[in-house]
Amino acid sequence: MMIKLQAKDITFSYNSHPILDNVDFEIAPARLVTIVGPNGSGKSTLIKCIDRIVSPQKGSILIDRKDVTQMSRRDVARYLSYVPQSSVRVFPTNVFDTILMGRRPHIGWLGSDDDEAKVWDVLRLLNIERLAMSNFNELSGGQQQKVLIARALVQEAEVMLLDEPTSNLDIWHQLDVMNIIRDVVRKREITALMALHDLNLASTFSDRIIMMKKGKIVAAGDPTSVITAENIASVYRVQAAVRIMSDRPMIMPLQQIREGRA
Repeated sequence: MMIKLQAKDITFSYNSHPILDNVDFEIAPARLVTIVGPNGSGKSTLIKCIDRIVSPQKGSILIDRKDVTQMSRRDVARYLSYVPQSSVRVFPTNVFDTILMGRRPHIGWLGSDDDEAKVWDVLRLLNIERLAMSNFNELSGGQQQKVLIARALVQEAEVMLLDEPTSNLDIWHQLDVMNIIRDVVRKREITALMALHDLNLASTFSDRIIMMKKGKIVAAGDPTSVITAENIASVYRVQAAVRIMSDRPMIMPLQQIREGRA
């Protein structure tokens, strides 16, 4: 199997509190892979370690067998793009200029006509060209998330990392954002690694799923093999009914599993 993204023995602690414990995985090219798990399982921390937002105490991150941990910040940005949670509103600029920031790993501060053309390309791809001159901070949560995805796409990195891209969005915008992510993975043949809470969204859109608990990977594979009643009970302590719909497992949570109960 060809490997696009690989993590080896990733270990991270915060103030001596272990968050990630010898995490290993491999992802093939042009795949949408989702990390799921309860709060505190290490999903977002793993994404941030891969993007060098935080530095693991041990381990390595490889893209095409090149070690990201040994790269400069600028070189990392040529290989990895990062989409933060939709609650982030930090750009006092218009949409076009916010997306143009994604070209910085290639051009520095000054853009060219070609760079601006690439911005228009992703605006059209995501069907948001009408927002080009709008103030980013005045957009809805769903619109902001599309702009952040566009900024990542114009970066032309080989791997896109997404941290809870559907948080704080209603159902319509959750599906809209997830369809966009799946479509760009297929059309541009990039690899996407995403942290997500919603198991049904993860099952519907992912090629593979990584399930975590307390900083460890407890299951990894296609949605049918990972999203099972047994795994949900063990990892989330929730009894759930799992049904196959359109070849994908869908869950209905039934009740919490209290301490002392099977």
